Amino acid sequence: MIDLHLHTYYSDGTMSPEALVLLAKENGVRTIAITDHDGMGGLKEGIDAGKRHGIHVIHGVELSTEDDEKIYMHILGYGFDLNNAEMNEEIECIRQKRVERNEKLLSALNEIGCNLTMEDLQLRSGQDYIGKPTFALALLRKGYISSYGDAYAEGQFMRSETVRRVHREKISAEKAIKLIRGAGGVPVLAHPMKIARLVKNENETFWDGLDKQLAKLKGLGLLGMECYYSSHTPEETKQLVSLAEKYELITTAGSDFHGTEYESGIRIGGFYTDAKFDENKMASEIQNGIY
Repeated sequence: MIDLHLHTYYSDGTMSPEALVLLAKENGVRTIAITDHDGMGGLKEGIDAGKRHGIHVIHGVELSTEDDEKIYMHILGYGFDLNNAEMNEEIECIRQKRVERNEKLLSALNEIGCNLTMEDLQLRSGQDYIGKPTFALALLRKGYISSYGDAYAEGQFMRSETVRRVHREKISAEKAIKLIRGAGGVPVLAHPMKIARLVKNENETFWDGLDKQLAKLKGLGLLGMECYYSSHTPEETKQLVSLAEKYELITTAGSDFHGTEYESGIRIGGFYTDAKFDENKMASEIQNGIY
C-alpha cells in the first residue's frame, strides 16, 4: 500500500516523522510521502527513519495557493531538490506570512473570549509551525471545546465572523507549480473535491468547473491530481480518474492523515481504491520525475 499525503508535527500533524513511519509500517503501508504544509523541516528525519525501518519515504510539501479568480486550492510537490534556493526562499517567505497571520488570529480569538497565549499554541518542544488546527487543539486542551470538531462549528470559535475575517496572503497556483517544477519536482492538485467557488453560474456543475480548472492548471504545468483520497466516494474517485486521464495527469493517492488526536477517523492508507489503482506506477512516476 502507498500513501502520498501525510503530515507530521513539523506542520499541523501531531506525530514525529519517525512515529509516522512506524505507524505506516504497522498499517502495512510501505511507501509514504511526507507533505507538511509550507515547510520541509521533517523531511530528512523522515527519510532517515524510513531507511532504518524499511519504509520508502518520498519527500514532499503542500502549498496553499489561489488563482487569479481567488479560487483556493492546495498544490502538493514531490521529488524536488531539497536544496533549491528559490524553493527554500519562497517557503521561508510563506512561513513568515503565516506568523503574521497567527498573531492576528490570536487577537481575534481573544476578542471573542478565548484567552489563549502564544505559549498555549506551543504543543511540543521546538515547535516552529502554527496553523489553524494548532489553534483548534489549543482550544481543546484549554477546555473551551469538548472535541476537536467543535472548533469548526458554524459561527463558533474558528468559524466565528471575527476569526474568519483574518486572512493570510497566499502564493499563486501558477507560482507554486513553477517553483516545484523549477526544483525538479512533480506538482499535484490536492483533494480536488474540497475546492470551493468552482461553479460560476446556475447552469454549471461542480464537475464542469473542475474540468475548466484542470485545463487551466494543466496549461500552467500541473502534472498530477490526487484522485484517491480519504473522503472521496467511489463515484467521485471514478470521475476524478477519468478527468486525470483526459488531461494526461498522473493519479496519486493520499489519506491526509494528521494524527490520531484529530479524531477525524482518517488512517494511513485509508482511501477507496479501484481496478485502475496502481501503487507501483504512482511511486515510480512521483519519485523518478518521469515528466
